[in-house]
Amino acid sequence: MADHPKEDELTPETTEGFKVGEKKTIDEYQKLDANDESLRKWKASLGLGTGDSISDPNDPRTCIIVSLGLEVEGRPDITIDLSQPGQLETLKSKPFTIKEGAVYRMKVKFKVQNQILSGLKYLQVVKRHGLSQKEQEMLGSYSPNTTDKPFYEKKFSPEEAPSGMLVRGKYTATSKFIDDDNHTHLKFEWTFEIKKDW
Repeated sequence: MADHPKEDELTPETTEGFKVGEKKTIDEYQKLDANDESLRKWKASLGLGTGDSISDPNDPRTCIIVSLGLEVEGRPDITIDLSQPGQLETLKSKPFTIKEGAVYRMKVKFKVQNQILSGLKYLQVVKRHGLSQKEQEMLGSYSPNTTDKPFYEKKFSPEEAPSGMLVRGKYTATSKFIDDDNHTHLKFEWTFEIKKDW
């Protein structure tokens, strides 16, 4: 079907010469150069060694997307709580409205567990009338959440919705969260409409 992106459209861009580092366990990172003060500070900035683990050993997922949000200047935030059943289906079947020319940004709330999450990225392909546009946003690397920091929230770069009669209408998008190991943590389809007014 023309509105579904080809799988290669949702492949992350790569940086020439970049190689994913060797995987280490949390314990290996915590014991790494224990007497090195600068490394200790770096590990603390990742959240290693602060608070108690809240990882669920019975849940094999590394990254759990808790909610997605849309912030628009002068409007209440739209938040989709993904812990509620049926929310991903609602994103696809019930488009939300963005006023043409409005400045907006997406945000994501997520939890990391069991191991370090390296190079989390958000990929998106938006389609309308057979034309597509791909976007990628690097979210970063994260340690498992603890009682000191039970969730992470990342706000994306602000964007401006296009304006004019030709851009008004319904758009379909396919998005996914993927890491440096090319593991997809969440993939979903959604729709939105650009309108003259809210």
